[in-house]
Amino acid sequence: MMPFKKLGFLGRFLAVTLGVIFCWTTIVTAPSLAARSVTEVKISLGNSAGELKFFPSDLKFMAGQKYKLVLDNPSPTKHYFTAKDFADASWTQKVEAGKVEIKGAIHELELKPGAEAEWVLVPEKPGTYKLYCSIPGHAEAGMTGTIAIANNQ
Repeated sequence: MMPFKKLGFLGRFLAVTLGVIFCWTTIVTAPSLAARSVTEVKISLGNSAGELKFFPSDLKFMAGQKYKLVLDNPSPTKHYFTAKDFADASWTQKVEAGKVEIKGAIHELELKPGAEAEWVLVPEKPGTYKLYCSIPGHAEAGMTGTIAIANNQ
């Protein structure tokens, strides 16, 4: 590696200028990436009256935005939040339920009566995806929905 003194004035000037630009870019962009805001979306699987529906049933997300899905099951029956294609089109940071944190690919979440879970994710691939409860008869009774990911432009 060439010593700094042998670079000459122009070389030293260029090295210092590039160093300042690199440091400034790091200072300006790093906090914005680390402090990406999280949008919270609450979703109920059924309700206390036992209706077989998602509340809300149609969800809309922006690609590249970070979301925290707060899922709850106020109904007297267990339900599944099944959205494999949506999950494949998203980056999952984590799923938390009780005192358990799960990382990695998630395709379906089972929520027993009274259960709650949080799913932190970033939708990446625009499109419209199916949401349903995979318990036999639930989707046929109306426990379905759509999840749309819009392009962030």
